[in-house]
Amino acid sequence: MPGNLTAAELSAAIDAGEIDTVVVAFADAQGRLVGKRVSGRMWRDVVQSHGAEACNYLLSVDVDLNTVDGYPMSSWETGYGDMMLVPDLTTLRRIPWQPGAALVMADLQWEDGSAVVQSPRAILDRQRGRLAERGLVAYSGTELEFIVFDDSYREAWAKGYRDLRASTDYNVDYNLLATTRLEPLLRDIRNGMEGAGLYCEGVKGECNFGQQEIAFRYAEVQETADQHTLYKNGAKEIADAHGKALTFMAKFNEREGNSCHIHLSVRSEPGEPVMAGDGAHGFSPLMGHWIAGILATMREFTLLYAPTINSYKRYAKGSFAPTGIAWGIDNRTCALRIVGHGSGLRVENRVPGGDVNPYLAISAIIAGGLYGIENELPLPDALAGNAYEAGVDTLPTTLREAAELFAGSSIARAAFGDEMVEHYLNQARIEVEAYDAAVTDWERVRGFERL
Repeated sequence: MPGNLTAAELSAAIDAGEIDTVVVAFADAQGRLVGKRVSGRMWRDVVQSHGAEACNYLLSVDVDLNTVDGYPMSSWETGYGDMMLVPDLTTLRRIPWQPGAALVMADLQWEDGSAVVQSPRAILDRQRGRLAERGLVAYSGTELEFIVFDDSYREAWAKGYRDLRASTDYNVDYNLLATTRLEPLLRDIRNGMEGAGLYCEGVKGECNFGQQEIAFRYAEVQETADQHTLYKNGAKEIADAHGKALTFMAKFNEREGNSCHIHLSVRSEPGEPVMAGDGAHGFSPLMGHWIAGILATMREFTLLYAPTINSYKRYAKGSFAPTGIAWGIDNRTCALRIVGHGSGLRVENRVPGGDVNPYLAISAIIAGGLYGIENELPLPDALAGNAYEAGVDTLPTTLREAAELFAGSSIARAAFGDEMVEHYLNQARIEVEAYDAAVTDWERVRGFERL
């Protein structure tokens, strides 16, 4: 794709003065793009071959970057040492909205060369390896929604995120008229991502005021997760340059939330489809086991699909966000919607919201699918009606409940390892404790005068 760079092309661009800064980045535990900027000369002389260092607390902080207790990998007792950022040269790309900049994604290692197993990219790589043992490769696409506001980020902060003006005044689902006023921003995001090597499919309005979705073509799962993280960060940077703000939070207000539907399919290493077959619905036996495994692990893995307090506000009846654990053919009321046919047959997981860490959610889907294959789980009947009223098992309704299910999951510990499980359980504990201690606007409105 245009925008992608080889190491030689980057070196030539540095020589020509086209690029003077290289962003060395990785996704943190919350799925945010973090890292450092190095000069073009430093990149070529040192970082390209030897990597860079960063404090290991970057995987062990809360949303506000506060140091918190409970992480064995990083603490005051261990001295908050460094971890190595090892550039993955296959991810080099231009960043068109930052003049003179390129970016590379990094894998995280300890000084002895061992992987930092708590890092989202390493977690996904472990699941990719489990697929490879079976001669399989996973491909995915993420459909990430956001809400655009006419206020800038700094104005929104100063207002406490209250009384913001959405960029449209009514439901704009597929509406081409009202979304035209947003086109200068949306076009810059689309073209910026194309210039960074992403394959942009298009944009459409969504139901909430100011809500939009820009979709990108599917790719191998690690590439998709990298691109998702870059896009989410870059879209905010481009909005900021326009004097606007956008949010990916799962539930900004009482209207429709921001989803992140994840489409995923599996192929053989040579690229042949393995999900399609001669069975019911055009499924192969593998497809049936795959769906059954995702359903069987969904409650225990919800923490990886819905990582914040706010995630669970999105799950409401009649909201197009799922509540029931069921699958159906092109049924948007189900947690799993099956779409496509033949080589395009795939599972759409509708559980994640816009706040999801894509590496963790995709890892959960793969781990669930493999659990179904390894145990030859039978496929339950498809749900043809309204999953909200079908009486099926439901998703956890709070982060606390999801964490308890994840903590007790032998399937999670077998698939991800104890270090990973304990790390993200501690992240959930920190989030719950912070929420429990907070005094909210809702409490003030109800209790200031009337109680």
